[in-house]
Amino acid sequence: MATKINSGDSRTRSSVSIFIVVGLCCFFYILGAWQRSGFGKGDSIAVEMTKNGADCNILRNLNFETHHSGQAGVEDDSASKVFKPCHPRYTDYTPCQDQRRAMTFPRENMIYRERHCPPENEKLQCLIPAPKGYVTPFPWPKSRDYVPYANAPYKSLTVEKAIQNWIQYEGNVFRFPGGGTQFPQGADAYIDQLASVIPIENGTVRTALDTGCGVASWGAYLWKRNVIAMSFAPRDSHEAQVQFALERGVPAVIGVLGTIKMPYPSSAFDMAHCSRCLIPWGANDGMYMMEVDRVLRPGGYWVLSGPPINWKVNYRAWQRPKEELAEEQRKIEEVAKLLCWEKVSEKGEMAIWQKRVNSGSCRTQDNSQATFCKTADADDVWYKKMESCITPYANSNKDVDNGGKLQPFPDRLYAVPPRIANGFVSGFSVDTYLEDNKIWKKHVNSYKRIIKIIDTGRYRNIMDMNAGLGGFAAALESPKLWVMNVVPTIANKHTLGVIYERGLIGIYHDWCEAFSTYPRTYDLIHANGLFRLYKDKCNFEDILLEMDRILRPEGAVILRDEVDVLVKVKKLVGGLRWDAKLMDHEDGPLVPEKILVAVKQYWVTGENNSTSSR
Repeated sequence: MATKINSGDSRTRSSVSIFIVVGLCCFFYILGAWQRSGFGKGDSIAVEMTKNGADCNILRNLNFETHHSGQAGVEDDSASKVFKPCHPRYTDYTPCQDQRRAMTFPRENMIYRERHCPPENEKLQCLIPAPKGYVTPFPWPKSRDYVPYANAPYKSLTVEKAIQNWIQYEGNVFRFPGGGTQFPQGADAYIDQLASVIPIENGTVRTALDTGCGVASWGAYLWKRNVIAMSFAPRDSHEAQVQFALERGVPAVIGVLGTIKMPYPSSAFDMAHCSRCLIPWGANDGMYMMEVDRVLRPGGYWVLSGPPINWKVNYRAWQRPKEELAEEQRKIEEVAKLLCWEKVSEKGEMAIWQKRVNSGSCRTQDNSQATFCKTADADDVWYKKMESCITPYANSNKDVDNGGKLQPFPDRLYAVPPRIANGFVSGFSVDTYLEDNKIWKKHVNSYKRIIKIIDTGRYRNIMDMNAGLGGFAAALESPKLWVMNVVPTIANKHTLGVIYERGLIGIYHDWCEAFSTYPRTYDLIHANGLFRLYKDKCNFEDILLEMDRILRPEGAVILRDEVDVLVKVKKLVGGLRWDAKLMDHEDGPLVPEKILVAVKQYWVTGENNSTSSR
């Protein structure tokens, strides 16, 4: 009997063993198929991830606080190419607005002040140094009024604009009283005058464009009224004006109205402004006014302050012939009529026009002299020549043609933008837009766990290098910060118009070239899928060196991309004086998308010092 029982047990154990073997075979077959499908791409670099086990926890190793000085060696990474510091003369180098290169181009129509980027063999392969004494800017709102002298040590404007209250030098800081050429008594009183005509206070006007901005005091003082201004000015004799704006924490870029279209989408801004900006508005058959009309939303406002407005009273003070001023204003009025702008106010030296809400309201006028642009895409502007033609309204039967359809800000931030609702952006529907918002709220919550000070005011000037629909900026929205949403010109989707309809700002740019800003102007840089987008388009080293140029010492970087791309990027970052960590996706290690977080070390010209990661 015992023999029979043992025989039965043996057969049972054999059956169980066969079942286990078959089950394991099935499991590994399915696992292999899953990995070959690409879904399990994260597993393919498990060895790479485990080499640096500390990479999974950035909080213990990276320090996001500011220190301004200190001694620490650069991490030894023999596999990385080490980039040396540039010569100190490049401290404020702007590659595509280099003064020496600019002087080789014609001065006609400000061509020499436009973007002229260096060829490949002239690109710098070194790190732009900060000036000696450089410190982190003051937090907002103190930064609006004070800038450390060491960060932008240029005093010429304190003399040239002394009576206009642009800027004053006081000890080791510059003070900005809030004055301007047209508002020497301060921007607040000037904006109050605007607000008596334009609905600035109720959220109807949210995005503004300041052409020829100076040190951007207009944009600085609009901020507390919940209006965000995109300011631009050329790099010219007004030394460092855009640099001062960005040191103050005000959105600004180097730019000029010359022969190339502005790098903004059509129907983007609720208000455009020129305060004695020296742009010849009536010249070239009104071409510059027509370009402003292209970027101005239906129902938007154009403010012109200074010559030639009210020239009959002011021509002697301006020291200009009254005949010249009269002709200048006549041309402006003529072009405004051609554009169907209605003058809603003229008081003192300020005139305000409003763009008609829809094209139908203009058809009753005589438009026989109007020439309409024939381009199929009014947002295709990168290095495109400006034209003396009127951009047609998008579609007279669509809500996007009605300037009043956008909700007031902040409701506008998450309302469905008209371009999405009306199907103007291929590949995006209302559902995909709403889903994108959910994803970015999740991503940003993850960032806040990694960098706990991300929304405390430590980072004022933030850039998103591949902004998509603006979900990152929307999820991060705060009065303590602003985001420059960059839409790469090589992106398949033209989403910048959507970003503006959300009440955010941004710009078109090709990251194979340098950005139109000074060094050290952004506190935090975010890029989602950027290196995947530019793979085989241009050199990763050039993109990373440009990021380093525009990032402040002790600034932070967040890169989100495919793991194989980020492993390559992390190797390059080893030579940039950045402390970097590669992290898993917030959904776990099996997701092939990873996150690279880095902090730029503190160092200045002539020194090898940096802050240690404490």
